[in-house]
Amino acid sequence: MSSQRKSMFHSGHRELQDRFDGRRVADALEKHRRIESFRAEDILFIDQSEFFFLATAYGDSVDCSFKGGHKGFVRVTGPRSLQWSDYDGNSMYRSLGNILKSSRAGLLFIQFGAEPKRLRVNGPCTLGNTDQNTGKLTVNLEAEEIFPNCPRYIPDLSENNASVYLPDESGVGEKPAWKSMPQLRDSLPDQDPHAD
Repeated sequence: MSSQRKSMFHSGHRELQDRFDGRRVADALEKHRRIESFRAEDILFIDQSEFFFLATAYGDSVDCSFKGGHKGFVRVTGPRSLQWSDYDGNSMYRSLGNILKSSRAGLLFIQFGAEPKRLRVNGPCTLGNTDQNTGKLTVNLEAEEIFPNCPRYIPDLSENNASVYLPDESGVGEKPAWKSMPQLRDSLPDQDPHAD
């Protein structure tokens, strides 16, 4: 990706990263895990998703909503773009009203089960034409941040098991694979329980 891209972090993020010795790992994750465009596995994951969580905000109005539908209800429409239809809801239009006033949105895709996954997609949205099948508005998102995220702590709901990464009595859980990646392991905070 171009070196001119905007950082994912603002001064509040940086303040806490510095307080807890996290700036190195945050910078390494941004450099090595943030991706330019949807990969084949991201497209498949999104296409197979039956839900996602949508975060929006405008002024004092903050909203996090569950959005669900049949597989394929969210469509990857370009290398960095998504579209979905807003299905019938409670007529409060909290998410879409926020998007109408401030286009910024964050989407979180999660796969529960034995092999959990998580993908964050952030960027500006626009409200599109009315969907012919549902009679509802379509929402288009142009991704500025695509971030495959560590699925640590996602429970295996199919087996009713907690995540193996949750801290045990000693305060430490299993080491997630990303902490062993050569480009990331040396950037872990000094106090990280998984630092080599």
